[in-house]
Amino acid sequence: MATNRALSAAAQLDDYWLKLRMENDQLPIQHLAITDPARNLIVKPTVIDLGPKLSEAVKIYIRLKGHNRPKTFAASAERACRYLKEARGDKHLLDYNKSDATAFRDSLFERGLTGSSVARVFGTIKSIISFVANESGLTLVNPFMGVYFDSKIGVNARQPISSTDIRIIQKACFEQDDDIRWLIALVADTGMRLAEAAGLHVDDLHLDDGAIPFLRIQPHPWRRLKTEGSARDIPLVGSSLWAAQRVLHSVGDGVHAFQRYNLTDTTNANTASASLNKWLKQTVSEKPTMHGFRHSMRDRLRGVECPTEIADQIGGWSSSSNIGQSYGSGYSLEMIHKWLSAAVDPS
Repeated sequence: MATNRALSAAAQLDDYWLKLRMENDQLPIQHLAITDPARNLIVKPTVIDLGPKLSEAVKIYIRLKGHNRPKTFAASAERACRYLKEARGDKHLLDYNKSDATAFRDSLFERGLTGSSVARVFGTIKSIISFVANESGLTLVNPFMGVYFDSKIGVNARQPISSTDIRIIQKACFEQDDDIRWLIALVADTGMRLAEAAGLHVDDLHLDDGAIPFLRIQPHPWRRLKTEGSARDIPLVGSSLWAAQRVLHSVGDGVHAFQRYNLTDTTNANTASASLNKWLKQTVSEKPTMHGFRHSMRDRLRGVECPTEIADQIGGWSSSSNIGQSYGSGYSLEMIHKWLSAAVDPS
């Protein structure tokens, strides 16, 4: 950034003049001379460290922060830097300025990215520059901080699925009775994230371990969890209990509850989302998505006046607004079962 470079150069010149004043009588324009007659030394030009180029910075960032991170961590960092290089060039970190940042913002919207996607890209770029600058001992004001954009541009609000449509969808799942419909039915009455369900190990389904059947959401090598609070046990009720029973009856000696979405070393939730959303839209008149079941579950829990802390525990939602909620072990499976059963069958 030009301001930082100017301040650094000015500070170095001030130090130089101070030394000359303390040691020798100076000529008025001595700083313009090639040699310094007071000490008979060559005056060397000041070299300002501009930091690594962006292409090198992203390698440093991934090498130091990418340990034990999913492949998407490196991919998103490289993609964000590629966007910036294409828009403003592969510059040294100190050479990027605010005009680069605002032009970069505009270029992302021109690519057709939504406001939320632009926010993610900017967040990645800010992290890379700040982290590598600190590692390199650079003093800079990150020009990508404080850039305004409307994060809602192009974002369509995800709507909950109505109770009527949920019943229609569940009836169709019971009739078709295959692994795709089991996955939909499992999500419908748990409100779990699609990736959480698609990445289940068969041992995560506990139907005979006690009075209340439940599934355990925990991280696996092929599927990580979104947040630390996402790890939880969810009672199986309604269509989710039926789906879990069908999975265990049919999976045999397999490891994955839904093998078709785990053919590689990473659960392919994107493929699941595309195919399942297509089927949902063909089944009901509205335009539901798999994520809509999570919105619906929150509304269904509100409808039976479920306490917020219990609702958060069922959905794996963050409760960061209240520090006290992070204390203790949470609500018992019996208590969660009571409220989830009421939400699934309020009659």
